[in-house]
Amino acid sequence: MGKYAQIVIGPAGCGKSTYCNTLYEHCQAIGRSVHIVNLEDVMEEMQLGPNGGLLYCMEYLEENLDDWMDEQLSSYGDDDYLVFDCPGQIELYNHLSTFRTFVDFLKRDGWSVCAVYCIDCHFITDVTKFIAGSLQALSAMVKLELPHVNILTKMDICESKKEIEEFLIPESNTLLHRLSASTGPRFAGLNKAVASLLDEFSLISFVPLDMTDEESIGEVLTHIDMAIQYGEDADVKIRDEPDEEPADDAQ
Repeated sequence: MGKYAQIVIGPAGCGKSTYCNTLYEHCQAIGRSVHIVNLEDVMEEMQLGPNGGLLYCMEYLEENLDDWMDEQLSSYGDDDYLVFDCPGQIELYNHLSTFRTFVDFLKRDGWSVCAVYCIDCHFITDVTKFIAGSLQALSAMVKLELPHVNILTKMDICESKKEIEEFLIPESNTLLHRLSASTGPRFAGLNKAVASLLDEFSLISFVPLDMTDEESIGEVLTHIDMAIQYGEDADVKIRDEPDEEPADDAQ
């Protein structure tokens, strides 16, 4: 059927690992095989602190993709689905080449890959935080050049769900109005430029995720499946029809 992978990224504390674990449990319940790969485990194995472990992991990953990573992935093949739980340092996806190199390696190896960008829904309650989060997501989209799904996590503990709905597919005029109301007149030009940037790309939208709601988890997975065309290359199974017995000759 094919090899599929999610690259789960986003700022620290946004719920990436919780999303990965919840997705794993959901897939187990519906009979889909999923493997979680945590790229931060190297910190414990090498007895390194967060920054040292991260740098070592990323440098080692980039320098040894064709050897070490190829060996690690050799046990996976068609019909496998990997979910990479990635570090929370956003500069890895926005500025550095490591993850772009990693993504290109996966695609060369035949994996259909989707970037899943997680952001805490509480960012949405403040328009300036929303703009910052949207620009981070847009930067990752441009850098990685992958099918991309943005997820609003922690909706199960959100107290202003109705207010968030208008930001799921943000409209530039609404953003500009809210920005102008929360900043001084001297930022008018900057506010207009930022709103126009998001409107020009027309790529930013969000899927809300309530970890306690199976339908919500299923909806997120459906968006990702559509982005990577999960299962569309599966062979069509045609039932063999029994051979018809020849009709008796007319007497």
